[in-house]
Amino acid sequence: MKKLTTKNLVIAALFAALTCVMTMSVRIPIPGTQGYIHPGDAVVILCGIFLDPVVAFFAAGIGSALADLLGGYFIYVPITFVIKGLVALCGGLFFRSRAAEVMNQYAVVIICGIFDILIVALGYCFCEIFLYGLAAAISSVPANCVQGVSGLIIAAVLYPVLKAALRQVVSAA
Repeated sequence: MKKLTTKNLVIAALFAALTCVMTMSVRIPIPGTQGYIHPGDAVVILCGIFLDPVVAFFAAGIGSALADLLGGYFIYVPITFVIKGLVALCGGLFFRSRAAEVMNQYAVVIICGIFDILIVALGYCFCEIFLYGLAAAISSVPANCVQGVSGLIIAAVLYPVLKAALRQVVSAA
């Protein structure tokens, strides 16, 4: 992990806040699961891409967990913190690997989105087995995959915009 400067801490806090807001702003209810589809996963993916992987873990985890806390999904707060944090951590590690040097950066963003789909669907399924039973846990997988795909698409659209904006912030210092 590189040195955590005030500027990097502020950017991480902004990503955490943006994750929370995007998770809570648009909620498409999922019948039968009491969950919802939201664009917050796009910001979780982008946390991994733009932040140091460890910082991304905390920004994505805190922002997503805060959305669950404020939204009344109390039992999911620790689960969401870990799952969304892992999405950002894995995406960040992959983005910083040699893949970002040898692959098109949009392809890397898409692969980070695939990490999101897999980690979210499998992570929530595993945790929900203990909460609701196997059948209910498996029934939530398709909705989590749809949420992941929407996050992937939104992240791919937002990536060039945020890349340009963050480049200006970094160069202004």
